[in-house]
Amino acid sequence: MKNQVIVLDFGAQYTQLIARRVREEKVYCQVLPGDATVQEIKSAVNPSGSNLPGAIILSGGPDSVYLPGAILPDPAVLKMGCPVLGICYGMQAMAKLLGGRVVPGGSAGGVGGAAASAVTRAASGGEGGGREYGPAVFTPGNPEGILEGITSPVEVWMSHGDSVEEVPAGFLVLGSTEKARVAAMGDRGARQYGVQFHPEVRNTPCGQEVLRNFLFRVAGLKPDWTMEKFIDRAVGEIREKVGDSHVIAGVSGGVDSTISAVLVHRAVGDRLHPILVDHGLMRQDEAGYVMSALAGLGIKVNLVNAQDRFLGRLTSVADPEKKRKIIGEEFIRVFEEEARKYGSAEWFVQGTIYPDVIESGSRLRASIKSHHNVGGLPDRMNLKLLEPLRELFKDEVRLVGKELGLPHEFTGRHPFPGPGLAVRILGEVTREKLEIVRKAQAILDEEIRRAGWYDKLWQCFCVLPNVRSVGVQGDSRTYCHLVAIRAVHSEDAMTADWARLPYSALERISARIVNEVPDVNRVALDITSKPPSTIEWE
Repeated sequence: MKNQVIVLDFGAQYTQLIARRVREEKVYCQVLPGDATVQEIKSAVNPSGSNLPGAIILSGGPDSVYLPGAILPDPAVLKMGCPVLGICYGMQAMAKLLGGRVVPGGSAGGVGGAAASAVTRAASGGEGGGREYGPAVFTPGNPEGILEGITSPVEVWMSHGDSVEEVPAGFLVLGSTEKARVAAMGDRGARQYGVQFHPEVRNTPCGQEVLRNFLFRVAGLKPDWTMEKFIDRAVGEIREKVGDSHVIAGVSGGVDSTISAVLVHRAVGDRLHPILVDHGLMRQDEAGYVMSALAGLGIKVNLVNAQDRFLGRLTSVADPEKKRKIIGEEFIRVFEEEARKYGSAEWFVQGTIYPDVIESGSRLRASIKSHHNVGGLPDRMNLKLLEPLRELFKDEVRLVGKELGLPHEFTGRHPFPGPGLAVRILGEVTREKLEIVRKAQAILDEEIRRAGWYDKLWQCFCVLPNVRSVGVQGDSRTYCHLVAIRAVHSEDAMTADWARLPYSALERISARIVNEVPDVNRVALDITSKPPSTIEWE
């Protein structure tokens, strides 16, 4: 697929937002490591390695371009002939490799020179402008190419220490801020541009316009990435991969696993065997709900009761990564055992999506946590993996579900982690703790829907932090569990902001939980955004 963008990732927290913003313009894109070779890029575009991408975007990153060991793009990438847009560190890397000059912005840390201002200063030969973190006013000087239509000063979001002091030969300075003389640069003939600010974040109101100009005016791409087109392509690829063999699908009750199963069912029909493993870590009445929803689409689900098996293996296990690994391995073993009932079953379907892959790490990106369907899988598996949604963000998955005929009450369900309630209980998982979280979650869901807030939220769930506190109930002293509530707004789970729930709803939720859930005497609200926190507690 030539009509796509390759985003080279240098470790920035915003890289996935770049990909998301590109896809919002109906242009497909992939994220590759920042040091990807030309051949790796070509192979990502087309398995035969014969096509160039329609454009390349270089992400931001935490390093200085002069820091020993700093990751830089392969210089050959800038000679491929593709349009290139460098963002923050990406622009600095372009400038350095093409003969410009990058200088430090101060004597202490920050993105784009974070760890190495002294090294940068010595290598670059001098001091530069000031560091910029947060809002800044960008003044366009040459509104062409990526700045087409932006003629007046606008607010942008900055996060950098180093700055481009001299642009490479052939480039023009396209705009500046108070502290960055080169806040945008471009070589119209080579179709190569750079911006020091972050167009991918909402704090840069003109950012989407900058990206749109790059995609369509500069690169000449077409807005042809739709979920209808994705489904047609995915069905064809699944049929080609699977051939005549049977397929096992793990459905957990979450949106991702269910939509994966429905998509594969469209491709292979009755050779799909969806299995719902009741590991004892599901929400209240989850199994019946999932089986009923899929039955409505003509898909029969086989239920396997494995509660004792999973909870037995989790006994005395408190570390969250160990819990994820145990659950991931046990899932696979159960599915392998079930697959023997279907002689020619060779494939196992999982609801892996793009953020799962990203957060589980890469060769240039640290692992945030092992997702049970990525980093939590055992090394030895007897089934081949089939992950039809692996390249999609969550909102795209929901659109696929809608196209496949799933009702909104299902596609609109809040995300639920693969390891289930095990990662919403801090410390050891027990049947008693699971019952507390289940009952509290059922109350929370009911009250959030009653308040008209369910569809406004990305996620809203209860956590049992394994903390007890003193209370008074019925004129007697109690020493019971605390339940924490986590409610967030998000677009794709890569970043999130805590939700300002109405006080009246919070009051009802708290009162009902402490009155209706045994062994709970306190309710707390988590008001931390992502970053610095993740959405789930474990």
